[in-house]
Amino acid sequence: MLNQVVLAGRLVREPEVKVLDNGKEVSDICLAVQRSFKNENGEYETDFFDCTLWGNVAKSTKEYCGKGDVIGVKGRLGTSSYEDKETGKKVFKIDIVADRVTFLNSKSKNEV
Repeated sequence: MLNQVVLAGRLVREPEVKVLDNGKEVSDICLAVQRSFKNENGEYETDFFDCTLWGNVAKSTKEYCGKGDVIGVKGRLGTSSYEDKETGKKVFKIDIVADRVTFLNSKSKNEV
């Protein structure tokens, strides 16, 4: 079986790192990825992907990258669920759990 995702796009907002109760560090980012083809109006559309970064990958991305920077993300699709407070229904969410982030045009050209 294979569950692998590779994306390159722009950070939608400044990365922030949170420390969980168990001491693990996590960052939830959003990546804007422009499609490689134009729509019927002759315009490029953009897809937005939620990504979860853990540990050193999260810390380094916060330190070296900012809103609008182009990064590459390699990881896997992950699923989670929560209960919607308004409707009480269970909501399922799919995001990318990053194993590696490559800084493509940021303050440092390093890879974590």
